Formats: sequence, structure tokens, C-alpha cells
Amino acid sequence: MKREKILIIDFGGQYNQLVARRVRECNVYCEIYSYKTDLEKIRDMKPKGIILTGGPNSCYEEGAAACDPALFELGVPVLGLCYGAQLMMHTLGGHVGKAPVREYGKIEVTTDRSSKLFTNVSEKTVCWMSHNDYIETAAPGFQIIAHTPDCPVAAAQCEERQLYAIQFHPEVLHTQEGTKMLSNFVYEICGCAGDWKMDAFVENSIRSIRERVGKGRVLCALSGGVDSSVAAVMMAKAVGDQLTCVFVDHGLLRKNEGDEVEEVFGPNGPYKLNFIRVNVQERFYEKLKGVEEPEQKRKIIGEEFIRVFEEEAKKIGTVDFLVQGTIYPDVVESGLGGESAVIKSHHNVGGLPDYVDFKEILEPLRDLFKDEVRRAGLELGIPEKLVCRQPFPGPGLGIRIVGEVTAEKVRMVQDADAIYREEIAKAGLDKSIGQYFAALTNMRSVGVMGDERTYDYAVALRAVNTIDFMTAETAEIPFDVLVKVMNRVINEVEGVNRVFYDLTSKPPGTIEFE
Repeated sequence: MKREKILIIDFGGQYNQLVARRVRECNVYCEIYSYKTDLEKIRDMKPKGIILTGGPNSCYEEGAAACDPALFELGVPVLGLCYGAQLMMHTLGGHVGKAPVREYGKIEVTTDRSSKLFTNVSEKTVCWMSHNDYIETAAPGFQIIAHTPDCPVAAAQCEERQLYAIQFHPEVLHTQEGTKMLSNFVYEICGCAGDWKMDAFVENSIRSIRERVGKGRVLCALSGGVDSSVAAVMMAKAVGDQLTCVFVDHGLLRKNEGDEVEEVFGPNGPYKLNFIRVNVQERFYEKLKGVEEPEQKRKIIGEEFIRVFEEEAKKIGTVDFLVQGTIYPDVVESGLGGESAVIKSHHNVGGLPDYVDFKEILEPLRDLFKDEVRRAGLELGIPEKLVCRQPFPGPGLGIRIVGEVTAEKVRMVQDADAIYREEIAKAGLDKSIGQYFAALTNMRSVGVMGDERTYDYAVALRAVNTIDFMTAETAEIPFDVLVKVMNRVINEVEGVNRVFYDLTSKPPGTIEFE
């Protein structure tokens, strides 16, 4: 069965992956493409609908991001959001200019509930605005269907041509009924069936993998993280003992994590995988000796991981397929999808690695966002504590230790982090905080413990709430919980005599420390 699809045309806005996630939450599949995508390619994909995203430009300036005007003549419903709405109006004969009053934040919008876009939406609804320009005059043939005191065209439609423009951002949670509006677009206007269901995805993926692999041998680099774990279990259900998983324990994991991964995926675990654990902690510590610069640490850890994996792969012999836990944000951020994200060089996207002999790469999670990967994991029967675990960076604790990495520092941050996570769970906060962890600073200071002076390290506690991990706000943890963590860390973790709570948002900070 051919999968129905909504196309997201990306003009460089910060929320564009979020648009796609919100559409998928409506059980409708969608993909992100750059605004530079050729119109014929868009036509050939036969989308059920098209969404034009926000972006940082003014649509009337020379060289601004634009689309082929014929896009609006495809006979496919089109929804423009923020910049996408302004571009639609500008292209089709409306007038867009600098707003006399810039709107930013939560604004009450008055809607015309007779529009399909606002079916079952309140007449007065709070929406998230973020614009310097505004639609001064709607394009010919368009009816204004929403406004604010300072924005005469907060939304407009040409129902006959199935063209819709929204000045605000329905994709962010601050827009109270935004998901309802996007659902109205994909169901009431585009006529989608809503057949993007995780149980069907998992079942179809397993069947497809089995047919593609045949009797071939498959190798998977299993880190123990959510993506690689879900990919490994999906492959195991598809091809059984034709799969071998290599787990490289580089000594930079959370406390007891190596043993926990082996317990789930090892020979005594429920999946009966061909599982190889490589304990190379001292090798990594030696490589990192004396290195303090964060990017250099990242490169050393990444390169050494590849070397270890290469050595183990050669011991196994020729294999036909390499499994990678690539997920959809990796694809978009590597420049293979949308326009907006900072381009990153992901080792697991685009092309075969040159260090081992493989015929082909398998990326069973390539179409999924992180929250969808978790849902797929639960569908596969993976324990919730593993599927819903905290995000963990590829270089591990190497970038949660400021300065040089040593075995002693790893022990300190592992113990502090374990205490922090335990107390957060005891307080019932573990499912309400986006990400939380302990990091070891490079600061040492004088303290007093008992009758003795100490000169030890400071631990920083981090906890943030975030929608898309591109921006984040500090989580408000009850003070008594922080005090419990502080007391336990100082009393139980040798070498630590101070505990800080990091209040920095992103931006200007980052979520991780390095």
C-alpha cells in the first residue's frame, strides 16, 4: 500500500522539525524538503497536502527564500505558516510589509469558525506570534479568517483553491489549539486517512527487512542508547541469529550502564542476540590523557570508537549489511532533508563507511523522530526504562567532564549522576523533566568536612524542559529535592565538596556542558 504523505517545505525557521512532528502526531506521515526542491519532484511525490514553514527572511527582499509560483497551481491544498503565509500572500498579489507593531509571544487571536481550518477551535484562542513583518493586504480571492488588534490578517483562505495562510505558529505548544488546526488541515482539507500508526510501521518494517536481507549476515553497532537499541531489536525480530551486535564499552557510560546493556541484549537477555561486548575503558582513558579541549575530545572518542568497531568487525569476517540507528533529525540536519537546521556531519548518514567491507547499510529508523523511536521500542516490547531513558551524548561522559578525562573523574561524575537520577525518580519528577544529569566542573575549592579542610571538585546539576532540544528552559526542581541531592553527593562521592544547580537556558547556553 502506498503511504499518503504531507510535504513540509522548509524556509529556514527554527520550528520546522516541530511542524513535522505535530503532523505525525495526527497519525499522518510527512517529510521535510528544502524550498529549493524542484517543482517536478514535488509533483511526482503526489502529496496529499503541502505546508510552507516559517523562516528568518522578509519575503519582499531581493534574494529571499521563495518557491515556484506554480506550487499554488498544483491543485494540492497548501498551508503557509508565518513566513510561509507571507510568501503565499506576496507571491499571489497581496501586500506584505514591516509591521507597525511587532508581535511576539502569546497573543489572543479572533478566528472565523466557519472556516474548515478552525473547525471546533474557539472564537478567541491564544496563539504564538513571532514576526516583524505582517500581511497588510490579503491576496485577491482570499478571505480574512482571523485577526488580532495589531494584525489585520492573522489568517486568510482561498477555499476554492484550497490555499490557507496563518501568521502565527500552530506547531508550538504555546498555541493552545494549534494541534487541532493542523489536524483540521490534514483531515478536513487534505482528506488524509490517518494511517501512520506505529504498530503498522513496526510490522511492515520487520517484513521489509526480512525480504531485503534474505540469508545475509548483519552487523550492528549497539551503544545501548535508545536509537541503536530499538534498531537492534527490530533487526533481531526480522532476521534472528543472522544479526551480530557489537557493544563497545569505552568507560564513558553512566554508572553500571555497560552491565545493564549486557543484561538486556547479552546471551542471557530476552532477545538471544549474538552479542559481543568489548571492554576498552583503559584504551580510551589513555587516548584522552592530557586532552582538555571539548571538540578534540569528541573527535578522539569518535575515531577510537570506529577503530575498535573495525577491529571487531574484521574478526567476524565478511558481513552483508551494517545496521545504523539513523533517525529522521539526523537526515534533515545532514543536509539531506530540510533547509533550516545547522548542518552536522553525522557519521551514520549518507554513504558506506570505508573501514569495513559491507555491501549495504540498513537504517530501519531513518523515517522516525525520537519520540516515534520510543513508541516503536515499546511496540517491540523493549522495557520502558530503556526506551524512555534520558538522552545521552555519543561521546558520553567525556563531554560531561570539563577538562581532562581520567578514570577517577569518571567515577565521580558517574556516582553523582546516579544519586541525582535516583532522587529525581523518588520525587516523581523523572517523567516531567526533559533532560537532567550531573556534570563535573574543572573547578576545585576549599571546603570543610568534619574537622578537616578539603580541596575538591564541584559538581553541577543540570535539568531542562524542552520541546525540540533546539531551545530549553531550566526546570524548576523543588528546593528540598536539590538539598537532598547535594547532601548525598557531598557525603557519598569522594573528591566532591560542592554542588551547583545550573540555571542557564538554551540559548545562550547549551544543554550539555561541552
